[in-house]
Amino acid sequence: MASNAEAEAEERYTFRRYRDGEQRPGSWREQIFRAGASHKCPTYIHRTPPCQANCPAGEDIRGYLQLARGLQRSDPALDWQAEAFARISASNPFPAVMGRVCPAPCQQGCNRRVVDDHVAINAIEHSVGDYAREHGLDLGAAGADSGYRVAVVGGGPAGLTAAYQLRKRGHHCTLFEAQPELGGMMRYGIPGYRVPREVLDAEIARILALGVEVRCGVRIGSDITLEQLEGDYDAVLWALGTHEGRPLPLAGWDETPNCLTGVEFLRAFNEGRLAAVSERILVIGGGDTSIDVASVARRLGYDTALPDEAHPEHAVLGYTAHDAAAIAARKGAAVTLTSLFPRAEMTAAEEEIEDALHEGVEIRDGVMPIAIIHGDDGRAQALRFAECRMEGQRPEPIEGTEFTIEADLIIAAIGQKGSLAGVEALDNGHGFIDADPHYQVSQRPGHFVAGDIIRPHLLTTAIGQATHAVRSLDAYLRRGTALRPPKVGVWHYNLIETLAARGLAPSAYDRTATRGTDRAAFAVHNFEERGHSEVIRHDRLYLGHFTPGERAVRHRRTIDERRVLGDFAERLQALSGEEAQTEAKRCMSCGLCFECDNCIIYCPQNAVQRVPKGERSHGRYVYTDYSRCIGCHICRDVCPTGYIEMGLGE
Repeated sequence: MASNAEAEAEERYTFRRYRDGEQRPGSWREQIFRAGASHKCPTYIHRTPPCQANCPAGEDIRGYLQLARGLQRSDPALDWQAEAFARISASNPFPAVMGRVCPAPCQQGCNRRVVDDHVAINAIEHSVGDYAREHGLDLGAAGADSGYRVAVVGGGPAGLTAAYQLRKRGHHCTLFEAQPELGGMMRYGIPGYRVPREVLDAEIARILALGVEVRCGVRIGSDITLEQLEGDYDAVLWALGTHEGRPLPLAGWDETPNCLTGVEFLRAFNEGRLAAVSERILVIGGGDTSIDVASVARRLGYDTALPDEAHPEHAVLGYTAHDAAAIAARKGAAVTLTSLFPRAEMTAAEEEIEDALHEGVEIRDGVMPIAIIHGDDGRAQALRFAECRMEGQRPEPIEGTEFTIEADLIIAAIGQKGSLAGVEALDNGHGFIDADPHYQVSQRPGHFVAGDIIRPHLLTTAIGQATHAVRSLDAYLRRGTALRPPKVGVWHYNLIETLAARGLAPSAYDRTATRGTDRAAFAVHNFEERGHSEVIRHDRLYLGHFTPGERAVRHRRTIDERRVLGDFAERLQALSGEEAQTEAKRCMSCGLCFECDNCIIYCPQNAVQRVPKGERSHGRYVYTDYSRCIGCHICRDVCPTGYIEMGLGE
């Protein structure tokens, strides 16, 4: 047993919230609230909006929509689009391209969907991107020379973004590209009627203007060895992309001349080698690439007089090139696209599916190929199918549902992989490169990786990964340790930088102990930064503030099956500047004040007031006079953006 002295010491130095036999209190509400008052007062908390959290490139979407509505402007002499372009291009140097082709996961996360419909973020980005090209806007200057040399292998969206971010940090950058031109899948995988080449070329030119050294037609592993690369550069970033298509897993596929992959087909078309197809085209897929293949085939058409030696597969595989003038009398090809998944679960964008149907593509969903039927000449005459049910990602054929689709050309668009010939040391055994959480190549210090060569996904995913990889690479060069991406890896709003830009940054803190910061010059009182770790949900917003309305819709040319032959004009038209501005005003500014004045109007004690105009900045529009605040939390309840929380503090 403890002595009396020990018991007294325990009593004196041990904190106990409850004594033996005591009961825990009920709701904290009983202790905090007294009549209409509480010990809690407003705290302004910045969180990341879900649109931005959903954007693989981490664009400051809320920020450039604020610029469109007239907030956060730093130079009223500039058009809002110029400032918005600078905000977008900090994370994504391809707004005109991504505004056209990105499936916009940002819009799927938009909290506005709870009120009426998502904000047309992609359309606004498209409009800003076109403005930037038409007005010759650039990406600013490169950073101060760091003295480091970095090789970037691959000139697609990931490689070009990496080159841009490296130059902004002052690193010398050499971009190696095996193809004759830069652009990767943006050039060789997406048709020009979706990404006009003058748009792509302009956005690439901005990056090269920062002083990027380019070496096209050079393949690492054959023209330059891996060892030479490591000897000549301080670090390497691999952004090879995935330029080999996956064949159908059917017996005889590789030996059948008229069985091709979607990657091969689209590259031949985009390089100008393919100007016609066969009469009956069968495309296997369900994703965006398969839709592109089917739509291109409908536009090209076929010529009944095409000689056997000029079969389309010869042009695709590079044996010959079609003469467009010789096939002027083309007819529309019959194009069928099949998918394992039901149409509602196909991964292609719904608008692209609708366009393909209007243009005469037949879609057969919920079916799986089971065998190639060959003719005496060794060419495929048809493909045998069965209806199927999906067991997770694996199809199971349904017995007794088999059927046949005849075809002259069969194209598999079911996935891609990289070509790592000559650099097999990097291959994970499946045609990809493994990355650790810091975007370093596993077990290979000084080598970093980004884009589809990690795992094929969206173009904007490749852009975001390249940015994170460069941040990590930069830390590796300067500090010897690679950098892990933050929990919410986006381009964050920064209140201190915003205040500093207006000459309102807090004064230096002398580190002396103090209580209460409401009148302290060294602190931003009652503000908390949670953007790096929290995404704000719609249930934190005051949705009653927002009036339902219609979303702006870009004009999209609808081409019917009778007019699609030979129509390679762009389908999607940008919003005007005025339309984009009006649409931006539908943004609910989730997680950050947009100066609606609700908290000022509804405060019964006049405790919430505007910051004096000369001291005001975005995110610091109002303050709370704590000598008047009674903690009634009305300001929190009527805050549309969820920027106000009730918190304890001095």
